[in-house]
Amino acid sequence: MTGSDAAPRIDTSRPHPARVYDWWLGGKDNYPVDEALARKILEVDGTVLRGARANRRFMHRAVRTVAEAGIRQFLDIGTGIPTEPNLHQVAQGVAPEAKVVYADNDPIVLRHAQALLHGSAEGSTDYVHADIRDVDTLLAQAGESLDFTQPIALSLVALTHYLNDDPDGDDVHGLLKRYVDVLAPGSYVILSQVTPDLSPEDVEKATQHFHRSGVPFHPRPLVEFSRFFDGLELLGPGVIPAYGWRPEAEDVAAQAEGIVPVYAGVARKL
Repeated sequence: MTGSDAAPRIDTSRPHPARVYDWWLGGKDNYPVDEALARKILEVDGTVLRGARANRRFMHRAVRTVAEAGIRQFLDIGTGIPTEPNLHQVAQGVAPEAKVVYADNDPIVLRHAQALLHGSAEGSTDYVHADIRDVDTLLAQAGESLDFTQPIALSLVALTHYLNDDPDGDDVHGLLKRYVDVLAPGSYVILSQVTPDLSPEDVEKATQHFHRSGVPFHPRPLVEFSRFFDGLELLGPGVIPAYGWRPEAEDVAAQAEGIVPVYAGVARKL
């Protein structure tokens, strides 16, 4: 594992997106404050469980797609608490020699990563404890395992909606561009994001609960989400609701359960 040996302190006084997401996926690695927020949002937004599952399924299909296209390096930012199959299991299932670096800023993710994220003997699986906003630190630590002169798949699944657009704040589009700019030609970007387009009332209620709990949350319409792919070559079928991106039989069946207000897309850097 890459990063400091000192164990960061886990803040249980306020919810963290990775632990809220863990609760929605049926995990046990969360605290009462996370469960409380997760339940409040579930009460007003019946799409959240479907959305969490759709994000995971999209990640599996997208990673498999780019691995089959020849990508052997993966940087997953905002990885969250491990939920099998994890990204490295999907990637190394296609190419055992694949190298994977996970990055997250929640100490509980670090602890579980150290215990659970073990890759294939032929490849490597490492973890960086860093915030996406600290671009230089995150890339420097990831660069201990990955070769940025060669193509990399950059994965930010269900992360960008926790970052704002304010140039004096996160400047999420500028932030993502800094990561894309360091990628070698032939790299891929894998993204998904909650949108208000498909279920505006439910998403607005969920947004209010996030904000009251001190968690930034910024759903984006299609035009704003699509901007993340500016200058890149989108893979078919383009930007689309998550279950519809190159769906498999399980995804087709899941679509019948109802709307999932999540856009997803994969693009290649030329």
